Formats: sequence, C-alpha cells, structure tokens
Amino acid sequence: MVEKKHESVSGAPEHPASAAPLLPGHAAKGKPGSFWVVGIGGSAGSLEAYEAFFQNVPLNPGMAFVVVPHLAPEYKSNMADILQRHTHMPVVEVEDRLALEPNKVYVVSPQQETELENGFFRLHPPALPAEQRLPVDYFFRSLAREMRERAVGVILSGVGTDGTLGIKAIVEQYGIVAVQEPETALFGNMPRSAIKTDLVDYVLPPEAIPEKLAHFAKMPIRQGRPLPDSKKSEQTLRKIFSLIRHQTGHDFSQYKRNTIFRRIERRMNLHQIKQFNQYAHYLQDTPAEVELLFKEFLIGVTRFFRDTEPFELLKNRFLPQLLQEKTDGDTVRVWVAGCSTGEEAYSLAILLLECIEQNPAIQHLKVQIFASDIDPDAIDRARQGYYPESIAADVSMERLKRYFVKQDNQYHVRKELREKIVFAVHNINRDAPFTKLDLLTCRNLLIYLSQELQRKVFPVFHYSLKPHGFLLLGSSETIGGYPDLFTVLDNKWKIYQRNESAVPLSHLDFPFAFSTTEPIKTLPEPDIPLTRESTMSTAVNRIMLDQFAPPSVIINTKGDIFYIHGRTGRFLEPAPGQAKLNIFDMAREGLTFELSSAIHKAKLLRETVTVENVQVRNEIGTQNIRLMVKPLTEPEIVKNFLMVVFEDRPTPSKKGRRTKGNHEENSQKDDIISQLEAELQFTKQRLQTTVEEMHSSLEELKSTNEELQSANEELQSTNEESMTNKEEMQSMNEELMTINLQYQTKTEELINSNNDMKNLLDSTELATIFLDQHNNIKNFTPQATQIFNLIRSDIGRSITHIASNLKYQDITKDVKEVLDRLRTKEVHLQTADEKHWYTMRIMPYRTVDNFINGAVITFTNITAYKEMEAGLEATNLYASALVEFMPKPLLVLDHLLRVEKTTQAFIDTFKLIPEQIQGQWLYHLGNGQWDIPALYDIMDQVLLEGKNVQNVVLEHNFVGLGLLRMRLNTRRVAYRDNKTFKIMLAIEILQA
Repeated sequence: MVEKKHESVSGAPEHPASAAPLLPGHAAKGKPGSFWVVGIGGSAGSLEAYEAFFQNVPLNPGMAFVVVPHLAPEYKSNMADILQRHTHMPVVEVEDRLALEPNKVYVVSPQQETELENGFFRLHPPALPAEQRLPVDYFFRSLAREMRERAVGVILSGVGTDGTLGIKAIVEQYGIVAVQEPETALFGNMPRSAIKTDLVDYVLPPEAIPEKLAHFAKMPIRQGRPLPDSKKSEQTLRKIFSLIRHQTGHDFSQYKRNTIFRRIERRMNLHQIKQFNQYAHYLQDTPAEVELLFKEFLIGVTRFFRDTEPFELLKNRFLPQLLQEKTDGDTVRVWVAGCSTGEEAYSLAILLLECIEQNPAIQHLKVQIFASDIDPDAIDRARQGYYPESIAADVSMERLKRYFVKQDNQYHVRKELREKIVFAVHNINRDAPFTKLDLLTCRNLLIYLSQELQRKVFPVFHYSLKPHGFLLLGSSETIGGYPDLFTVLDNKWKIYQRNESAVPLSHLDFPFAFSTTEPIKTLPEPDIPLTRESTMSTAVNRIMLDQFAPPSVIINTKGDIFYIHGRTGRFLEPAPGQAKLNIFDMAREGLTFELSSAIHKAKLLRETVTVENVQVRNEIGTQNIRLMVKPLTEPEIVKNFLMVVFEDRPTPSKKGRRTKGNHEENSQKDDIISQLEAELQFTKQRLQTTVEEMHSSLEELKSTNEELQSANEELQSTNEESMTNKEEMQSMNEELMTINLQYQTKTEELINSNNDMKNLLDSTELATIFLDQHNNIKNFTPQATQIFNLIRSDIGRSITHIASNLKYQDITKDVKEVLDRLRTKEVHLQTADEKHWYTMRIMPYRTVDNFINGAVITFTNITAYKEMEAGLEATNLYASALVEFMPKPLLVLDHLLRVEKTTQAFIDTFKLIPEQIQGQWLYHLGNGQWDIPALYDIMDQVLLEGKNVQNVVLEHNFVGLGLLRMRLNTRRVAYRDNKTFKIMLAIEILQA
C-alpha cells in the first residue's frame, strides 16, 4: 500500500461558503455549478493572447469567462472595451454582488480583490501592498472552492509567477488547467512557472484553447457518484489498480473510493472517454497514461504556513512547551509525513529556529526534521528549495529576507534552513517509521485513506512519538477509533499529545516484526504415507492384528494417547468439556484405579504389569477384563512409550447351585477380604510414595521457581535493553537510509557538476593543467596535449617529467613563485618550431574554503595576435621609411597635435634638433617659434570641423631664418571609430 501526495494537500471538507443573499436584479440565470467557469490570468504581453482566445470562442459556449489581468492598482483599465471588439458575448466589468451567468465575459478590476461566493462576485479591499498582490492566485482559489469540477484555469503571457498557486488549488478540486505555449507568448514567465508544477493538462497556443474547452462543456460530470454497474466497476477498478501496481510498484486499493473515482473521472474527461471500462482498456494500451494517472493520485497542493492559526498555536504555545524540556545540545526531532514539495517542512523549520532564537538558554539546540513523501518528483523539488515569487503572499518580507535568496523570479531556500531538513521518499504504510519524535505532522493525508488503513496508521504515530510528543493533523481529520492513544489539545486545529497508555505491539502492522520474543516453533506432524500392501505376508499380518489382537493404546508417561488399535469404546470414552486424548480422563467407571496403579508400576519398575479380573461398567453392564501395561523400548519411534492392552475375560456366572456348602461360601468371602486388604495396602503404599514424591517435587519446584524468577528478571532486563537497542538501531537505520538517499542525490549533483565543468573546459578550448602543491598533475584538458606530451596515465606524475613543445624551461620556478606570492603570473611563450605563440597564465588553485591546494596553468593561443603585431610593426616601419624619404617638409601629428614623425627636409629647413621634436606639441616647436595665431585657426578647422586645408599660404618671421612664405596642406586620417585620428601637415616654401 502506498501513501499519496495528497499528504500535503489541504483536503478541506467540501462545505459550501457562507451564503450570500440574492439582491434584486442579480438573480443568477444558471444554477451555481451547472456550467463551466473559465478563469483567465495574464500579465505583460497578454492582450494579444486575450484577443486570440476570444476570437476563437464558439457561439453560446455554455461557459462563463472571467478575465483577471495582473495590473498595477493605479492603472485605469479599458480591457472590457478592448475585448468587446473580439467576442460576440457581452463583456462587463465585475461589481460587488454581481451574479455569475454563462455566455458572458467578466473583467476583474485591478483596484480590488475578487472572489466567487455562492454564484456571485464579491469584492474586497486589498489586504497586501501592491507589489505583493497576486490577483490571479486569489481568484483561482475561490474559483476552485466554488466551482470544483467545473473550474478551468487558463494562464496566458505574463511576467512573474502569479497563478502558479491558483492552478494547484483548481487541480486539487478536480478542475482543468490550460496554459499558453511559452514560445507563443511575448513574456513566458507565467506559463513556464505554471508548467513547472506538472499539474497542467494542456499547453496550447491561445487560439487553440477555446476549442479544447468547448468539448468539456458537453461532457457529463458525475462528481464522484458511484458508477453504473457497481460490481463490474469494482472489477474494472481492481484492474486499474493492478496496472498501476505493476508499472509503479504502488498500491492504491485501500484509498477511499470516492477520491479514486473522481481522479479517474477527471482523466476520462480530459481524454473524452465516457465509459469506465473503455478507460481501463486505454490504460492497458497506453503505459504513459498509467504514469499520468499515478501522478493524478499524487496531486499535492500546499503552501507556506497554510492555515496560519495552527502555526501560530505551535509557535506561541506548544513549541515553547516542547523546547523548555530540552537542554543545550539536545536534538529536536520532527517528522513531516506527506511533505509534497516541502513548503510545510520549511515552515516548521522556520518556526523552530525562531523559537530557539528567542530562548538564549538553548541557542545550540539541534533541529532535525524528516520530511517524507511517496512522490520522488516532489521530493526532488523540495530538496532543490526553489519556489515561485508568489510565496510572498504567504511568507512575510522579514522571513523572506532572513531565510530565502531572490534569484530571478524565484526564491531559493538558504543553506542554513536547508540543512535542518532531510527529505526522503517514504511510504507510511510500508516503510519503517521515524522514531523518538518530538513533533509529527500529517496534515490532510488521512482523509484520503480508508478506515482500515487509518487504523494501522495511528498506532504507528503513537509508537513514533516520544512521551508527551505532539501530533498535528489536518483540520478535517480526527484520531478515529484511538482516543486512548492521544489527548486533545486543540480540537479545532487537531493538535494532540501522546498518551502514556500501553499500546499492544500487535496493533503495529508492518512488514518488520515488533515481537520481543521468538515465536513458538511447533514440530510438524509426521507425514504417514498411504501405501498399498506390498506382500501377502504383510496383508495377512494386518488382517490377523485387526481380527485377533486385543484393543490397545500407545500412551506416554502422562497418559496422553498417541495411537489407538482396535475398538476401545467399551473401555474408554471422551470426557465432557474440551476435547482431550488422555487415558485417565477417558477411562470408564471401575477402570480408573486399576489403570492408574498399573501405569504407575510399569513406569516405575520398567516391566510389564498385569491386573486380572478388572470390573468395567459401561452401557451394556459390567464387564470382566484383563488389563496389561507394557513399557516399550523398541523400535526407536515408540521408545519410552507405554502400551495399554484391554483383554476380555469370561464374566463369572452369578447363578450357582444351592447345594454348595458353607465352607465354599466362607472361602469365597475370605478371598474377597484378602483382595480388599491387598488393595488397601497397595493404596497406602502408593499414597505414601505419592506424598514423598509430592514433597520432593515441591522442594524442586520451589528451587526451580526461584531460578525461574531470577532468570525472568534477567530476561526482562535483557528484553528491555534489546527493545531499546532495537529502537535505536531502527532509528539509526532509517536515518542512514535517508542520509544514503541524500548522498545519492549529491552524487548525482556532483556527476552533473563534473559534466558541466568538463563541457565548460572543452568549450573554452583552452589548454589547462591542474597541479598540486608538489607540481604533480591532477588533471588537464584535451588541448593541453598539443603543448605537453600528456596522456591520461600521466595524472599523478610531476610536470617536470613531461616533455613540452615550448622554448621555455622555467615553468616550475614560475609555479613556485606564484604559490609563494599568491599572485597570478603571465608569460608569453613560443613553441620550439616557432610556429605558435601562447600566453601562459599561472594562478593559485583555491578550494571552496579558500585553501591553496596547488596551481592552475592555462595556455591561450595568441599566434594570430603575434602575427598581427609583427605585421603592424612592419607597417609602421614602412610608413616611417616613406615619411623619411619624402623630399619636402612633412609632419605627422596625433589627435592632440603632438608630433609623431617628421621628414628630414622639415628638420633641415627649420634648423631643428631631431631629439627635441618627437612628442612635442606643434606650437612648442623651435622654442615656441610655431606659436602662430594663423596656424591656430588652420588647425582648429582640421580638429574641430574635420576639414582638410588645401593650399593655404602662411607667412611668419622665424628667428635665424627670417620671413618665410609657406603653403600648407593637411590630410586627416581617421580610424573606424572616427575618434582616434592622425593629421599629416605638408609644407612648401614659396619664394618671397
């Protein structure tokens, strides 16, 4: 038997919401629940999706549509006017007390929170700040509560995760969920967040969703009522259970039929299947549907701090009471049975940490929470600890900052909180329970289990809890037929405390045994083969025994009969009361004394004892017999047994002649007296012997009793120790199993991380070598083999033993320098064949704990850059040679008018010193002789306006040269960005 993921579902009873009075003019045309209601949520980019959706809704669909846009409260929405252009149905804005009717479109206002109640819309002022409001979730929850099977949730384009929690509530109440394909959405965050829940029935483009919904409006919904042919349906249901058990290993046969039928009917509606047996055949032919039905049974809907009142009671009353009995260093053990995706487990961990922080005396108290569920996918999500940002509606901002990290549109549980919880796949009915618990929560699982299964669970819960431990159930659950096991602490929120009344171990129904003693082993009865007579002699012997051997029985020393031969009814008869085969109880009147005496003598003397003339009274009168008791010594099978033989003797005639004399009569009387005296003497002797044996036996019994009492005390002490050890071993075994699962998960994560790291290193195409502190190779990438002659078996060898293709022999010195200074070093290296260049970068290898554990050497191929550098250098040399070769004065200036190059003609013409020209500002040349105002104007045109000056004549009186008349020409040479450029200034000396 398995437990469902409903463990973490609210499972609230199906009670209607509080009634709302009908207002004049607001009478509903359709009875609430008689038509489908489609809630449509969207955010950014959803307008196009809304239009595509309503353009494809058929005429008179028989459904009501409620549009819930996720908009800012201050946003003035004209959504109703926009949608009216794309649908034939009337579009109205929602008002308070407005009746819900089919074939209409309702648009929810962003200024208020909207819900359904008894077929009417109810509007409420927002209870949360604008940034925390989730209108889609809020409406979807009321839609699920109000419409149940006829609720449909549709998620369209949008940013964020609003609607994710709402669709969980819809599926829990057997509704249907459709989501827009993220690829067709302008913003796919909301659809993707919904799809991650694994609860979405359809992922379609918005224009294809209405056609799919139209089919459901035509499908009859039985709402969990018994299916037509109950006997045939039960057979079909057993077949479905068998298919699930064969494929998944889980048995749902002891779950409540109503829940099972409704989940199956939901799947039938999704596939448009009307007959129960047709769906069974579909399951048989479609293994994937079996897996989906299994997931359907495990629908898990939960929230952080779901039902705030019981969590407040725990924090303010019961957890402080539990913690005050702890001392610093103790461990608080909690089991969350049916944790689903982990929200409740994390909620309890937060409460415990907050209570511990409030008590300085137990700051070092350890918290250990076991969270279990039957669904491995839910356990995986719980272990990852990622939740949509919509949890802000249930978790305060203070707690979000303290225990979560915001990553994109999700909240991730902090390591401090995650380490308090051990998640494990566990079946409460099949697997061993966690023990020595201070608190056990099992909310809203039991309502899905049959009464028989619930009777097995409660003794297990009692066994798992410590004395005075607490039990928290769902609001719709009770402890059933075990009121003596738990004391009620809060009847409304179902909080109980373990009673110390003894629980019979037989109540615990598990595959493992709870018995403290070895079971009594009974020897099997020997098989007596029935064979045919093989020889004539055997047959004759058997006939002779049957015809002529006297009746007899084989007994042990206590008188128990093991074998009967012949007809013994005249001598033995069953005793009244409980049936027994004991010869002393079955002996007829007159036989008891002689039989007891003979058996006692034969047992004591180990010889045959014969008693003559024993008078036995039965139905036909008094019969005279000879009684013989013989001890048996062979064959081995009857050794130490006794054989009792009853042999008929002639009965003395009561008729005699009257002629007998007085002498004969007196002789007969003397014989009788002698016989009576002998019997009396024998009786006295036997009585004396019996008394002596009784005294001896009494002393032996006293001694044996004392020994047994001592042994019993020792056994009791040993038994208690064994029970304690067994519980500790059981608990340790459970913890080891869960820890093993954790290690397996971490191993998988490590494998995935290694794979990611390998692909990352391969994708970089960098040659990388990892060294330890002794220069031994720990690992390397495939590209490193192009530089060093490495193979995989070289791991563990020193890098000095490996030949390289580099013209460089100081790598080990560089590694030592890096490890000593803890600074990265970078060197440009060339291969021995001078074909390739590499940048070698050496940096310390740091562990997660910032421990230096070697070095990392990376080689980046820079051959192309080196070739480019050489080409650039050759180009510069070529340009310099051209400039120097020019026969006329020429200047090459940068964008700041600093001299980069000049021709020899310029130096000679103006009598300048070459060493003082390079890098000088144009106006500072010749000790300021070029500080010419007219030259400023010319160069400003080049610099600021980007113009090239042509044939401009300039006159200036140079010291030592006199008045010179010059013609100036400029050429501005810019790079691609047009920000960095050079200016060539050509000068021609004119005649005065």
